[in-house]
Amino acid sequence: MNFDFPAFLVLASAVTGGIWLIDVLFFAPARKRRHVADASALETRSEPLMVEYARSFFPVIFAVLILRSFLVEPFRIPSGSMMPTLLVGDFILVNKFAYGIRLPVLNKKVIDLGSPERGDVVVFRYPKNPAIDYIKRVVAVPGDTIYYRMKTLYINGKPMSQTPVGVYSGSGGGARETGSMKSVENLAGVEHAILAHPMAGDFAMGCNVLIRGPITIPEGHYFAMGDNRDNSNDSRCWGLVPDQNLVGKAFGIWMNWDSMKEGFPPIAWERIGRGID
Repeated sequence: MNFDFPAFLVLASAVTGGIWLIDVLFFAPARKRRHVADASALETRSEPLMVEYARSFFPVIFAVLILRSFLVEPFRIPSGSMMPTLLVGDFILVNKFAYGIRLPVLNKKVIDLGSPERGDVVVFRYPKNPAIDYIKRVVAVPGDTIYYRMKTLYINGKPMSQTPVGVYSGSGGGARETGSMKSVENLAGVEHAILAHPMAGDFAMGCNVLIRGPITIPEGHYFAMGDNRDNSNDSRCWGLVPDQNLVGKAFGIWMNWDSMKEGFPPIAWERIGRGID
């Protein structure tokens, strides 16, 4: 069961704000009149405990709701599908307004501020189960024709060049990727690192291949892939990402905590504060 934190924040803001507002409009004036009428009355509390808590918690909860819904939201990377760009245990920050202002819970775009570009690392709601958040790289945008063959990505008929860097050596949760080949891919002008195992096929194990041949991306949709090309459940397996499923653009790493990493604390200090290319 997935805990719907946005819905919780909206509900908590409504409840605490509602209690406080009702008290201000109806009950606080009556208390004040009683106090004035009977100045000798001993009142140990000027307002009910529930109202006091609501007045105290509402500004905090509402501020978190606004920050998380419209500005920045933190996420944790649970898998290695975006290695070597993002490692298992990375905690990232996501710009929530990069692709438009959306209402919390309803996820309805009310202000259009832009669209993903090729090379953007985005968080989106998994089309097969919107309760789950995925993070991948946008490799094709509306109007592009794309296919993936022999470890090479083709966009509009042109292969995206790859410059080999060497054999990748991982640690902690990413140790199993040791032995993959690391390359720098030029995605139509956007350079980023990828992993691919020379002995693996074009699709990850367990992938129910949905897209094999060239496909032209329709309006309002995006083709997303993991940088760990042989270990990523992405658009090759389940299709395109609709615009309404977008959450935001990943832009920075604020913490790394990999429980499988040797030593204590299991933190990769050098990753803290890094940007995401």
